[in-house]
Amino acid sequence: MGHVDVRPAPPAEDLPAPPPRTPPKWRAWLWVTLSGALGVLTGAATFAVGGYVKLSGNVKHEAVTQKDLGGEARPQKISKALNVLIVGSDQRNGANAKYGKFPGERTDTIIVAHISPNRDGAVLISFPRDSLVRLPACPAKGNLPGQRPHVGMINESFNSGGIGCTWKTIEGLTDIHIDHFVKVDFTGFKAMVNALGGVQVCLPQAVHDKKALLDLPAGKQTLKGEQALGYVRARYSLGDGSDIGRIQRQQMFLASMAKKAMSGETLTDPATLFGFLDAVTKSITTDPDLTIGVMKDLAMSAQGLTAGQIRFVTTPWRYSVTNPGRVEWVQPQAQRLFRMVAADQIAKNVKSGEQKIPKSQIHILVRNGSGQQGLGTQVAAELEQRGYHIVKVESAPKPYAKTVVAYSENGESRASRLFRELKKSRSRLVRTATTQTLVLGIGADWQGMKPPKTLDDVEGFDATQDSCTAS
Repeated sequence: MGHVDVRPAPPAEDLPAPPPRTPPKWRAWLWVTLSGALGVLTGAATFAVGGYVKLSGNVKHEAVTQKDLGGEARPQKISKALNVLIVGSDQRNGANAKYGKFPGERTDTIIVAHISPNRDGAVLISFPRDSLVRLPACPAKGNLPGQRPHVGMINESFNSGGIGCTWKTIEGLTDIHIDHFVKVDFTGFKAMVNALGGVQVCLPQAVHDKKALLDLPAGKQTLKGEQALGYVRARYSLGDGSDIGRIQRQQMFLASMAKKAMSGETLTDPATLFGFLDAVTKSITTDPDLTIGVMKDLAMSAQGLTAGQIRFVTTPWRYSVTNPGRVEWVQPQAQRLFRMVAADQIAKNVKSGEQKIPKSQIHILVRNGSGQQGLGTQVAAELEQRGYHIVKVESAPKPYAKTVVAYSENGESRASRLFRELKKSRSRLVRTATTQTLVLGIGADWQGMKPPKTLDDVEGFDATQDSCTAS
């Protein structure tokens, strides 16, 4: 389950102890573009001619041809919704060189933003970077070697064939017709955050990660450029070190960012709004058809769109048994999700998180006192697949007779939600020390978890539920 740190824990009566930090290591991942696109959509129509010309000149374009996408073999467009492929570019040259020197360009971020035909709702579907999928053939292009058909990690297509190959890959896997793409880079992300005056997050524990240039205390705080970038880039120094844990954190950051970009505080301040849009347009590369003029027209039709109508979901997944460290998509749930998106049936089928708390904001420390070696990691993997955020997996210092869910004074609703998913034996809820982290102490009476609910209704959360919702 990613890189999990297992070490002796404090005595059971001290539950829940703050989890120790993991060794710092990172890999880039960027989840920022939609808030930039939403800022453009909601604000572009307000600018004077001079500003319009400046923003138009900022945007870079890269052509993707029908041949690149497979020509007539592409999925048919079956609704009037707009589907935009969003990728984060990890290119280590110029201003980005200080984050590590690697040749070429990479992406660890792949999202499809689905905007309803009436422009009154949007759903963001994320694709885990560690997904093992069938990749298509793509020709060599420029300095890129091209790609032969094979099973590999989903982000290989970008490394091998660029944005056109990634576009072709997503269409082939999902049968969703993609209309446009947006690509954003590291330094652009920092500029967008700074233009908004920072974005609020909540950290359950302090973080110190030299490679991600991150040094933050625990608690609620507003992050600006370099800190925000470190927060979305860090992997092993936050949570359980898994790629999925990072997805959850970055979705919450993006929700908080979109909420602020669409707030009256931003939209009614011409200087702030223009500064944000200037940063967005300087940071993105799009297909030639996604012009500022198109964005302006979208803005006029999407003026009523609110943060509460922007939903976030992740492609249904599970950890691979045959390829440790990788994930596979759960079928038929994943294909059902994609069909709903293609036919514009997704928005009405996505439910916000129960009790206004997304599962990704329920932080759990798993402590194995069952006497069964490896059970803690197994349980943590299943919880993560259900959407919970795993902070750490530990071995208990002595056996537990009973399974316990320990929570703080303000954590009863989160603990109850977790408790309802457990098969009941002698397990119990216990109120204990002050912390936002729940502690699942696995005892000898452990009987497993109840079967997961159907994914006919896809569970997600909206952009009003930012990273401080659960505090």
